[in-house]
Amino acid sequence: MVLRSLHIRGVRAHEDTSVHFEDGVNVIIGPNGAGKTNILESIHLLCLSRSFLTSRDNVVLRQDAPFYEVVGEFDTDARGRQKVRVAFVPGEGKKIFVGASPLERLTDIVGRFPVVVFSPEDQRLTAEGPEYRRRFIDNIISQSSPVYLDHLLRYRQALKQRNELLHRARRMKRPVDPVVLQGLTSGILGPGAAIIAARIAFIEAFTHHLDRAYEQISEVAERPRITYEPFPESVWPPSTDVADAAAVREAFAAELDRGARREQERGMTLCGPHRHDLDLYLDDLPVRRYASQGQHRTFGMALKLAQYDYLQDRGRERPILLLDDVFDNLDPARIEAFLSILGSDAIGQSVTTAARREIVHNHLDPASCRTIDVLPGAEVREPELRTPERDESEVREPTP
Repeated sequence: MVLRSLHIRGVRAHEDTSVHFEDGVNVIIGPNGAGKTNILESIHLLCLSRSFLTSRDNVVLRQDAPFYEVVGEFDTDARGRQKVRVAFVPGEGKKIFVGASPLERLTDIVGRFPVVVFSPEDQRLTAEGPEYRRRFIDNIISQSSPVYLDHLLRYRQALKQRNELLHRARRMKRPVDPVVLQGLTSGILGPGAAIIAARIAFIEAFTHHLDRAYEQISEVAERPRITYEPFPESVWPPSTDVADAAAVREAFAAELDRGARREQERGMTLCGPHRHDLDLYLDDLPVRRYASQGQHRTFGMALKLAQYDYLQDRGRERPILLLDDVFDNLDPARIEAFLSILGSDAIGQSVTTAARREIVHNHLDPASCRTIDVLPGAEVREPELRTPERDESEVREPTP
């Protein structure tokens, strides 16, 4: 899959901007504040319905703009030319169109146009709390499995209702209605167990991709490892068949029963996939506690490359890789390793931002990539297009 063109209106620094992309490596050059990251943000909106920086559309909206609109044209591997439009109007909400047809749900776009983003914020993946790792794993599985995304949405809705019941009872200092609680507990058990089982299966498959990615960017013989242990051994013995969905549901139910009193004291659901963590190791040492800054960066890069590799293997479309100012804090050896991967057949289309041209061009032949300059005020200066001419017999979709 390749993104051919992007038209942005009313997104942060961009009043009205058009950008064209080519196969392979695309590099966006410009000073801080010029709007480079907003171009990646707009691509992410097209692919996953939301920014990778915030979930609030009012923050994405340009100051004093009445709406924002992002239109992209993709050459897909499975469905040919596809036009996608995302539009947001304050007070009216957000809509997504594929061709001329609006999607019933925003989440229906997830997985159709797979994307992987690597940004400075990703240092939190290895260095900070479990919510970042949960978001990482949910992003990958959701893009490769619509069923998982549906379970995730159902679980979050049921969890919200259950937490409201527990919180209200705690605030009013009265016992929780056991019948209502049992009904809401049943509501989280089904999708929650499905999420846990899918994560267990994912970690088993993802390990291979992580090993391969780490070897590509590090000359050190350390071995990365990622584990997911959703339950204590008291309810999940090591001999348990991880493919047994009934066993996962039974273990989840046992955890909820065991924590029932604490949940009522705290006024919230204290166990389940919304509380789980992924444990990251280099050899046998936990990354969060013992890794150096360089090891954190290398592990984060490996996670993102492994994500790309996994989605490429599991999907019908080759993902787009977005890299936002990730080279400023890397040493030359890691920059060289990463850019050599970008220029190889392992990666399809990538879009990279950099504040200084030499950061990328010192390690990558300028003739092998498309360079786009973004000047202050989000003015885009593009080189002459090198894309092949389009077949005139191609059927163009109408603009929504």
